[in-house]
Amino acid sequence: MLRLDGIDAGYGNVQVLRGLSLEASPGEVLCVMGRNGAGKTTMLRAIMGQVKLTAGNITLDGARVDGLPPHRAPRQGIGYVPQGRRLFGPMTVAENLEIGLMTRGKGAATRERVLELFPRLRERLGQVSATLSGGEQQMLAIARALCLEPQVLLLDEPTEGLQPSMIALIRQTVTALKATGVATVLVEQRVEAVLSMADRVAFVENGAVAELVAAAGLAADAPQFRRYVGV
Repeated sequence: MLRLDGIDAGYGNVQVLRGLSLEASPGEVLCVMGRNGAGKTTMLRAIMGQVKLTAGNITLDGARVDGLPPHRAPRQGIGYVPQGRRLFGPMTVAENLEIGLMTRGKGAATRERVLELFPRLRERLGQVSATLSGGEQQMLAIARALCLEPQVLLLDEPTEGLQPSMIALIRQTVTALKATGVATVLVEQRVEAVLSMADRVAFVENGAVAELVAAAGLAADAPQFRRYVGV
C-alpha cells in the first residue's frame, strides 16, 4: 500500500501541498482530480522524490520512501508516467523498454508480458520513439514504466490530447492492471475516463484532499466535478 500522511511540499517559498493525506491499495485505481494548481502533479513528484517534503511522510508497504533520491523511487517499485511522456526520443522503442527493464533487473519474460498489453509496440520495436504518434508514445511511456513490474503506477493525465481509440486502449490497460495487484494513482481531468476506470476519486483543493468518494457513487453530473474541477 502507498500511503501519504500529512505531507507538505512546494517550490522555494511557495507551498503547494498542505497536509495532504492519501492511500492507494493493491489492485485499486485511485483517480485524483482538481483544478490547475491544486497540487496534483506536485503530489506525484513528491512521491518520486523530485520535490522534497517539508512535513509528513510517504510509505510503501510500511517502509519510508520520502527522502530517497529520485533515481531510487523506481527501484522501490514505483513507476511514473509524467505529463509529456519524457521518452528517450532518439532511441528506439526496444531501447526505451530495455531501460525500464534494467531499472529493477527484469528480463525477457517481463518484456513479453508488457508487449502483450501493447501489441502495436511489438510491431514498432525498431522504430525511433520520437517518430511515433502521440498515442503510441503514451503507450510506450506506460509500457516502459510497467517494465519495472511496479507495485505502484503513477499516471499524470495520460489521455491528454489523445484520440478516442487511444483513450480506450489506455483505459483497458489500466483496468487490466487491477487484476495484477498494481495500485494505480491516476491524475485525470476527463470525467468520463475517471468514471470508467476509478475505484475511488480524490478531489484535491488548495494542496489537500478535500473529498474522497467511491466512484460507484458518482455520476457525470455529480456536484463534486463542478465544485473541484469546474466541469
